[in-house]
Amino acid sequence: VQLQASGGGLVQARGSLRLSCVASGTVFSRSVMGWYRQSPGKQRDLVAQIASDDKTNYADSVKGRFTISRDNAKNTVYLQMNSLKPEDTAVYYCRAAVRMLSGYVQPYWGQGTLVTVSS
Repeated sequence: VQLQASGGGLVQARGSLRLSCVASGTVFSRSVMGWYRQSPGKQRDLVAQIASDDKTNYADSVKGRFTISRDNAKNTVYLQMNSLKPEDTAVYYCRAAVRMLSGYVQPYWGQGTLVTVSS
C-alpha cells in the first residue's frame, strides 16, 4: 500500500484547507484510515480516523472544526479543516491500518504534507 497525501499549504487563522490522501492497492475499503500530525519537537499525534464502517474518531483539539471522510471508489481519505488556528501548524501524515488474515494490523504511512497557519 502506498499513500500519497496532498493539500497542505499556508493559510491564515480562521481559514480552511482540505487534505487528501490517495491509496494504492485493493485494501482501502477495509482499512482504518487516519490523519496524524507532528510539530517540531513533538510526537506524532492522532488527529482523526475513520473506520471501514465510516465510524469516526477525533482528537479533542479538533472536534467541531475538522471532518474526516472517505471515498472508497476513489481510494481516497479527506480531512476538511475549518477554523484553523496557529496551533494546528504541523506536518500532517496519512496512515492506513490494514488487518491481515493473521489478525495482525499492518500500518502504512504516507509522506507528510505541511500545514502552516499564520496568526
